[in-house]
Amino acid sequence: MSSPKAHTAATNRQRTCIACGAQGHKGGLLRIVRSPEGEVCFDETGRMPGRGAYVCGPACFEKARSGRLQRALKTEVDKEACERLAVQLGSAQALKE
Repeated sequence: MSSPKAHTAATNRQRTCIACGAQGHKGGLLRIVRSPEGEVCFDETGRMPGRGAYVCGPACFEKARSGRLQRALKTEVDKEACERLAVQLGSAQALKE
């Protein structure tokens, strides 16, 4: 049986951008996830299973794509996947504004 405080603490946890180090709530950052199958993709809902990494937006993604993204996801991310992610993150950022 979990207490209401435990649930509240988990939902108020701060996430950190892997590129600039800015902290924010889950809804304020964009999540990239490595699925259990090893696929790297943009997580629109923030609830996909797998290892996640957060970025503030497309500009931070560009900074992180060289090495920080691979380190955060603990996997290699090929150029094609990075291009796909850049397009998806750009679209998601436009929708947020």
